[in-house]
Amino acid sequence: MTHLKPTHIRSLYRSLLRELPPLCRKSSAPLHARLRESFASPTSMPALHLEGEQADQLLTYLRAQRMYTTLLERYNPSLRMETEDRVRLSARRVGLSMPAEWKDGKGD
Repeated sequence: MTHLKPTHIRSLYRSLLRELPPLCRKSSAPLHARLRESFASPTSMPALHLEGEQADQLLTYLRAQRMYTTLLERYNPSLRMETEDRVRLSARRVGLSMPAEWKDGKGD
């Protein structure tokens, strides 16, 4: 990264931090520490070797992953639901309703 301007390096570092998952953003997280280490001393980067283009590619990948997760949650809201709720919503989607549950052999 020695051929990049300090402002670009700082901008790239901040962008990478913004794209990390919330748990990895904490300064005590191992990934955050290695990233900070690699940007702090570009001459000795054995932990995480990032050159200008590699850092840009990593940033592009992280942005794509975030967008993928966002779209997956938006268009598949039942992903994080319990199985029973997911089955009920699937039945409703095709115009059916789930039968009433039986309690002690009697329907509701």
